Amino acid sequence: MVLDIPFNRLWLRDHCRCAECFHPITRQRLVDTFRVTNHWPQEVKRTDAGIEITWKEGNSDGTQHISAYPWDWLSHADNRSKVSESVEFGLTAAGKEYWTSSISRSPPTVSYEDVMVSETAVLTWLEKVYRHGFCFVSDVPPTPEDTEQLIKRIAFIRETHYGGFWDFTADLAHGDTAYTNLALKAHTDTTYYTDPCGLQIFHLLSHTEGSGGESLLVDGFRAASELKTLYPDDWEILSTTPVPTHSVGDVSYKYVLRKGHPIISSSDGEPSLIRYNNDDRSIMKTSRSDEISSWYRALVRWDSVLRSSESEYWFKLTPGTVIVIDNHRVLHGRAAFTGKRRMCGAYIGRDDYMARLLALQDQRAPPGQSVWDPML
Repeated sequence: MVLDIPFNRLWLRDHCRCAECFHPITRQRLVDTFRVTNHWPQEVKRTDAGIEITWKEGNSDGTQHISAYPWDWLSHADNRSKVSESVEFGLTAAGKEYWTSSISRSPPTVSYEDVMVSETAVLTWLEKVYRHGFCFVSDVPPTPEDTEQLIKRIAFIRETHYGGFWDFTADLAHGDTAYTNLALKAHTDTTYYTDPCGLQIFHLLSHTEGSGGESLLVDGFRAASELKTLYPDDWEILSTTPVPTHSVGDVSYKYVLRKGHPIISSSDGEPSLIRYNNDDRSIMKTSRSDEISSWYRALVRWDSVLRSSESEYWFKLTPGTVIVIDNHRVLHGRAAFTGKRRMCGAYIGRDDYMARLLALQDQRAPPGQSVWDPML
């Protein structure tokens, strides 16, 4: 029979979520896709809840299989209706909120005491990071041991050529400007990785015998959106022109992305990843002077947006306050400083951060509906 609904019959059969076809605990496919290619709908029933299909094997003796599909799930899985990332990750009501320097009046913050004992508080923490691109944690004991345990409440630490958990000063232990007392302009980290680190966590343990070192945050998504509004041609250039990058200051590791990636990546016209550190940029190769002139014009305008008073959120980190930054969205920097400054922190992978967020949301979801969760 012809299926009188706008879905491919093999796609439907392959996505049956009954316990025989989809494991209710592991949430992995059990159906053998390659053995149901000749299954055809014998009967289709429409109900208020969804559709129910009785399948018959094409060349069998009448063996049947019944599948039921909720309308909500069918609507989600229909590729003709675009689904934003915030809907996919279950944050429909919250989504992402762009911010300006005025966020200084009430920055997103959670309590160390809460997140160390409550999974619900960790979910609130991660949703704030997702929504704003950063979040403070207050009243953290100013020790590396307590800071590391706090970070592991999110996920396991990502090892890089800088190590796992950092505890460092301005001693050039690594060939990177972060290990000096020089100022750092707004940037994202690890632009020279194929997969830039997802979260970045900092805790200033002490700053003695000197001054300066104020911290800077810029909402890269808001800045990119403003650039698109004011200078659409420059948005197009920065979202399509690959920028080669490198990190070669260490003896043992030489990271080089010769082709590179654009500064702004986007999805459905909205920024989805900022990859920008002008200090890590390699040679911009071009055979046409007008093309490189246009690229520099776009870069200068991007810099002007980033450095505007509306974009820059300056603050002073102090012992006891940890900051978590979404390195795919929010640029960070610092002022030059004098004296002895001790910092600790770590990276967490983007996949690991999102996996933890989704798991906590899943635990909060009503029981009995997990096999139809949109993430699947």
